[in-house]
Amino acid sequence: MDKGTIVSLSLYFAAMLAIGIYAWRKTAGTSEGFLLAGRDLSPSVTALSAGASDMSGWLLLGLPGALYLTGLSAAWIAIGLVLGAWANWLVVAPRLRAQSEARGNALTIPEFLANRFPDKALALRVVSAIVIVVFFAVYTASGLVGGGKLFESALAPLLPTGTGLSPYMLGVIVTAAVVLIYVALGGFLAVSLTDVVQGTIMFVALVAMPLVILLGPGGEAVRATRVEVPGFLSLTQGLSLLGVISAVTWGLGYFGQPHIIVRFMAIRRVEDMPAARRIGMSWMIVCLLGAIGVGLAGRAYAQANGIAVTDPETIFIVLSDLLFHPIVTGFLFAALLAAIMSTVSSQLLVTSSSLTEDFYRLFLRKQAGEREAVNASRVFLVLISGAAIFIAADPSSEVLGLVAHAWAGFGAAFGPLMILALTWDRMTGAGAVAGLVTGAAVAAGWIALGWDQALPGMAEGLYEIVPAFAAAWVAIIVVSRMTQPAATPAR
Repeated sequence: MDKGTIVSLSLYFAAMLAIGIYAWRKTAGTSEGFLLAGRDLSPSVTALSAGASDMSGWLLLGLPGALYLTGLSAAWIAIGLVLGAWANWLVVAPRLRAQSEARGNALTIPEFLANRFPDKALALRVVSAIVIVVFFAVYTASGLVGGGKLFESALAPLLPTGTGLSPYMLGVIVTAAVVLIYVALGGFLAVSLTDVVQGTIMFVALVAMPLVILLGPGGEAVRATRVEVPGFLSLTQGLSLLGVISAVTWGLGYFGQPHIIVRFMAIRRVEDMPAARRIGMSWMIVCLLGAIGVGLAGRAYAQANGIAVTDPETIFIVLSDLLFHPIVTGFLFAALLAAIMSTVSSQLLVTSSSLTEDFYRLFLRKQAGEREAVNASRVFLVLISGAAIFIAADPSSEVLGLVAHAWAGFGAAFGPLMILALTWDRMTGAGAVAGLVTGAAVAAGWIALGWDQALPGMAEGLYEIVPAFAAAWVAIIVVSRMTQPAATPAR
């Protein structure tokens, strides 16, 4: 490890803070300016912001780690995500952009739902806010765990001693602090602009890493060595039907991720959606292929060169340190932090905006002005960051596991709700509340019962998004049909 790595990382942190200051100077001091950048994002910024906020630290830690451990069969998750993201751009994106502005210029997902179903406005805003705060606390913590793992596994020798903090906790706190500063300064514009930079860094890193593994020193050994795991390069080895379903249905989560779909509300016009979709999907496919390559080639390289990797989720970190010049290593570590911070920043902003618009201005200060609302959002940012740091304090946490639970919770609670609210005119407010509660409750209950790990009488489980998404969809349709207003008799 060399101090050049620290220099690269310091420049990255400085760039993020500089963007935050720039956005602070450019952003209007209004809720719309702070929370949606004035609905004036270009297609490229929208696409890269949506992609970077989606692909958190799991892209460089969790997914390569899963492929390193089990082989190509773990790629079913990526396949499901590509299909889900494409459908999300087609079904949700254009409708949400148009309808969120048409229905009272809604600034948050709960506010849009309240405007869409005014008879259940209060219930929808309150329940939505609770679901967002609870699941995003876990989701944000998963990103901070990634920052902690980076500091613990790669940067510990270069960190100052005597701080009273372990390298892991120092990483958690530093990651949270830098994100908190630029989000609090520049709001949605800062988040979106940093997402563009972070998304570009992630793209370059995920293209470069597999190529260097295969073509650099020791690459011949990688190509010539077979990983000693049966069916390592098989898409179906060791997978049952339940396993394939659990992996592919990650794609269902896209329809209900507030930190992703809120990007659709901020693009400058609906006509820009096709261009944004093409840019976003191209970026996503290349990045996922790169992550798959890191996991597979990384396992072969480690085996061929006798490298011990104790935590599979750190394979990207290990290879960055071994194969590159320290300054480039710093750039690759910055790519990992970019993946983490782009998602954490989006999640913090969505959670604080929901607490401000759907709690503070709804119950505590109904007459709060624009400046007061923006300042309240900043206070909530600090509180949410503290809660996420507390959850992330356990260094044994697995990034992919935390992400999986939060992803399923949002996907089941908001996914069917958003699809049907945007496409089905006969949906009622009661149906919306029923779907929201049912999706969140079934997902949480499934996890609590351990059925995501092993179904009753079976050796394997089923990903909780499957039953929860289906239950929410059925609940919305059934309750909506039961509560539709009676037709007015003809005279």
